[in-house]
Amino acid sequence: MTLSNRPIYLDNHATTPVDPRVLAAMRPWWEQNFANPGSVEHAMGRAAEEAVEEARGHVAALIGAEPSEILFTSGATESNNLAIKGAARFAAGQGTERRRVVTLATEHKCVLESVRDLGAEGFEPVLLPVRPDGLLDLGLLEATLAESPTLLVSVMAVNNEIGVIQDLEEVGAIAKRHGALFHTDAAQAAGRIALDVGEIRADLLSLSAHKIYGPKGIGALHVRRRPRVRLAPLFSGGGQERGLRSGTLPAPLIVGFGEAARIAANEAMLDAGRIAGQRDRFLAALSAEVPGLVLHADRERRVAGNLSLAFPGGVTAQQIMEAAPEVCVSTGSACSSAEVEPSHVLKALGLPEGVARATLRIGIGRFTSPAEVDLAAAALGAAWRRAIASLTSVPAQTAGAAE
Repeated sequence: MTLSNRPIYLDNHATTPVDPRVLAAMRPWWEQNFANPGSVEHAMGRAAEEAVEEARGHVAALIGAEPSEILFTSGATESNNLAIKGAARFAAGQGTERRRVVTLATEHKCVLESVRDLGAEGFEPVLLPVRPDGLLDLGLLEATLAESPTLLVSVMAVNNEIGVIQDLEEVGAIAKRHGALFHTDAAQAAGRIALDVGEIRADLLSLSAHKIYGPKGIGALHVRRRPRVRLAPLFSGGGQERGLRSGTLPAPLIVGFGEAARIAANEAMLDAGRIAGQRDRFLAALSAEVPGLVLHADRERRVAGNLSLAFPGGVTAQQIMEAAPEVCVSTGSACSSAEVEPSHVLKALGLPEGVARATLRIGIGRFTSPAEVDLAAAALGAAWRRAIASLTSVPAQTAGAAE
């Protein structure tokens, strides 16, 4: 039940496939001009530098920023660490009295861990809950910032598991009213919703190329220049990227990122409409296969391709995935020490553990076809029925053995 003997890929929140146009743009910088962009003493180096700067412009345009405000990193995890720890450590070095760093319980692990790490450096980490629909209570944010001087607010633009879109414009306005910096992890938002750093008043914004059909291993951090946001670098080196992120720039990856950003800026609305149609088609087909299917979080305020679905009947998401190996989806759970824990995001919604364990994350993307969503719905429906049957057959087998 696959197309072209390849599994059906519905995990576009984990990563997206590289767009063929991105691959084509990258290829010359692997094969023809492999020069270091920092080697401006010769023609090949200068050409590589020009390609990097052109890509920087495309990434900036995607979020309404200036090219000089874009720093290239290895991805959103590094960008988030640099934004949160860098802002806090620079401020501490300036003797700030603002020690509070506020974020949400549903943030990506790299944000949560970065904020927690600052607790050991004398800062006050504050993790706010979300409503059952996954959205931030803006009144709670306002009250929290009014309690104590806050250095930084970090709120994810689009959640990587449940796909909800936070009201960044309001979050940014609240942060500014209280004199706090505003950072947003926009890795899941870029190319899926409109982003403008001026409108949302973001001081710092994190991106990752492989979430927008670009290559893995490259991301960016927007750092506002007017008024200037100051960061302490995470590590020392040759002073590339305004001295905030040293290291040789990977020209092919950056070119790919730039092309992915250019395509996203031009085609985002087309993508969203097509993807929403595929999502609705998939949900209708799967709901017919699985009565009692539950969609988590706000139904309307979410990105087009996301579905976070709980299967009924006491089965687990792992059982369904094992019974449908031809479909690539995910649970959103974190694995450690061979033990699968329910997703911290689903826990933060207040869902019972059994419901969290029965939840699959579906991520539909640019290249998902109608045939694929039909086949995937049928496969997951059949897998759910087999999982239910295996649960109900256990007592009968046990009884037979006892006789």
